[in-house]
Amino acid sequence: MYPLIEIKTVPIEIEMKVTHAKMEYSRGTADLEISRGDGGLSIKSRPIKLNIDTFEARNSITPTAVRSIEQYAQKGQQASYTATATYAQQGQMLLEAKIGQDMITQFAADAQMKNYKPNVGLDFLPKTGPEITWDPGEMHIRYEMDKLNFDWRVNQPQFEFTPGDIELSVTQQPDVVIKYIGGPIYVPPSSDPDYTPVDVEA
Repeated sequence: MYPLIEIKTVPIEIEMKVTHAKMEYSRGTADLEISRGDGGLSIKSRPIKLNIDTFEARNSITPTAVRSIEQYAQKGQQASYTATATYAQQGQMLLEAKIGQDMITQFAADAQMKNYKPNVGLDFLPKTGPEITWDPGEMHIRYEMDKLNFDWRVNQPQFEFTPGDIELSVTQQPDVVIKYIGGPIYVPPSSDPDYTPVDVEA
């Protein structure tokens, strides 16, 4: 006696796809802009300056009206001082004079001697030379080198995170396969070509 039915089970098949989490780093970029500033050379020169003032020299030859008035005023003032001193001296001498002494003649002789100025006809013109001054020369040199300007524009680095993922997919459904593996069943049994009557007598 052998089994007539074969039962076969088909298991379920599941495919699992796993994606791991990851973090990606994006490098920052940098832009550089270079600009040039031109320098230069600057030279400023001022030559020596000569100043000649001939005002006093010209006034000694041909004085101006203001200077003439000033000179005459000084001479008058000096003459008044001299006359005052002379009169004071003569008054003192008169107080000390002795009887019979001729003071008038002495005063006249003294006055004549003071006013006597020998005139030789020589004079130096101009009496004063010109006043000469000068301003020293100057030279300023300014040199400026060329300049290079660097302008950096840096972008910050970025991080990109990708989360993990699990994907499940059923590739085969579960099943039960029942298969009859016996021979054919004849009805009635006697129609079976290999039928053998069963002997029930013993």
